[in-house]
Amino acid sequence: MSVKLAILYYSTYGTNHQMAEIAAEAARAAGAEVRLLKVPETAPQAVVAGQDAWKAQAEKTADVPHATAADMEWANAYLISAPTRFGGMASQMRAFIDTLGGVWAKGGLANKAISAMTSAQNTHGGQESTLLTFYNTAMHWGGIVVAPGFTDPSIFKAGGNPYGYSHTQGQPFSDDVKAAIGHQARRLVDVAAKLG
Repeated sequence: MSVKLAILYYSTYGTNHQMAEIAAEAARAAGAEVRLLKVPETAPQAVVAGQDAWKAQAEKTADVPHATAADMEWANAYLISAPTRFGGMASQMRAFIDTLGGVWAKGGLANKAISAMTSAQNTHGGQESTLLTFYNTAMHWGGIVVAPGFTDPSIFKAGGNPYGYSHTQGQPFSDDVKAAIGHQARRLVDVAAKLG
């Protein structure tokens, strides 16, 4: 079966964008057709423009297409990446999810493999809570959660989060980190293919 993977991300300063790019490369190498998509910014433009790093990231990714409900229907697997905000996903990702009621109501999100990644400014900044609470949403959709678990040594080397890769802001994207993200993406593609 051909895996059609939608990788959706929100990224204020670039961390989750970089994570999504690493995952997309690994998923394509594993044979998936990938759409790399950002969710729309909900912060006022004046706020974004008022912070140099935020503005720079917005300009850098201006050509990345926005995720739509049609993308969600097209895909048979999802990888979601968004920063942690107070133990949950950033409001921009939640706002996009809130637009999917029509697709959900007709079963368009059900029976699809789904995995998630996140980041926070500090190591214990709510990453695990963010992933677990997002998976509540996936279960409401009828999605098939595909967490990396401890299925590869890279998980331990890159922080040991079995729910999904989580990055600490400002830390380098080392080979171990790239291996963990790549493993999660390949595992998602493999399970999605088996679900057929």
